[in-house]
Amino acid sequence: MAINLRRLRHAKGMTQEELAERAGLSARYIGAIERARVSASVTVLGQVADALEIEAGDLVRRTRPTGQTTRSAEPQR
Repeated sequence: MAINLRRLRHAKGMTQEELAERAGLSARYIGAIERARVSASVTVLGQVADALEIEAGDLVRRTRPTGQTTRSAEPQR
């Protein structure tokens, strides 16, 4: 979640302070989540997702390293 949160926040052009204000949380707490020092509850996950205007699943979805693709099934003939 830490990596996704930072990536998505940056993509929205938000500071930790802006995100914290929109989510009703402290900037210190947002920073701690981004550094993986604390784990966010489901409630906090929802608040952060709402503040970023994204689905909560986007914050916890496993990401692949850049350039790595998934294999698709072979085409049916």
